[in-house]
Amino acid sequence: MKLAWILWLASVLPPQTADSLCLSTTVYLEARDQSLRGQQAVAEVALRRRDSGLWGDTVCSVVTANKQFAPTLVSPGTRLSNSEAWTESVNVALAAERNWALPEGKRKEIVPGASHFAAHAIASPSWRNAYQVATIGDHTFYKVQKLKSRRG
Repeated sequence: MKLAWILWLASVLPPQTADSLCLSTTVYLEARDQSLRGQQAVAEVALRRRDSGLWGDTVCSVVTANKQFAPTLVSPGTRLSNSEAWTESVNVALAAERNWALPEGKRKEIVPGASHFAAHAIASPSWRNAYQVATIGDHTFYKVQKLKSRRG
């Protein structure tokens, strides 16, 4: 499957289904070569950003915000060809959504408060000196700003 096709499909699906597809795609593109914990952390950052509303009101709008996540950083012709990694990404995304639907005190958070992450082998963001929440695999997770959930 090509990224462009997946993003088109997400644009015609019902919002909740589209969000699951966008989150799965982001986990795949950002962390398919990372541990389960690293994949969960990537999903958590996207869900935390959605809840804040600062990057959009849906997971799809968050992960396709300009230069924020891999769906806007890699070529639209990128093929998601590793079916085993895709299946794992879908499972991680769905589990993350179920976890994130729980009340805040009941959620299992991997990177509490993290609003950003970077793979330093390929990126050197301006906010890299922010508070480091954790390093998992090749990614370092940061609390760049305090995000307040609009969802109560």
